[in-house]
Amino acid sequence: MSMTDPIADMLTRIRNASRAEHKIVDIPASKLKTSIARTLYNRGFIRGFRLIEDDKQGILRVYLAYRNDQPLIVGLKRVSKPGCRVYTNADSIPRVMGGKGIAVLTTPRGVLTDAEARKQHVGGEVLLHVW
Repeated sequence: MSMTDPIADMLTRIRNASRAEHKIVDIPASKLKTSIARTLYNRGFIRGFRLIEDDKQGILRVYLAYRNDQPLIVGLKRVSKPGCRVYTNADSIPRVMGGKGIAVLTTPRGVLTDAEARKQHVGGEVLLHVW
């Protein structure tokens, strides 16, 4: 099975695992996915993550966060897709759910949230929205 959009696969795995109230979800690792996981962790959407070495590309284990048995990630949406990339400049970075959520961008300065990108005044590719 060839995977055309590994980021969408990651989001779907997290979405499905949190709906099924799993504590952890394993995702094939990559540098970009690790950066996204770090961003989700820094903003409190997940409890943590770790890289597990195997003989292939490695596994990114994500520990999901819940409050009162409700997942902290209510929604995950892929914005930029392989067939339709979405870019933004620093002045028009979108706000997610009126500021309740975050946009995750890949920029020349690495993977940043919408707030960090605004602060550093850099634009980039809008990877996903989380709320």
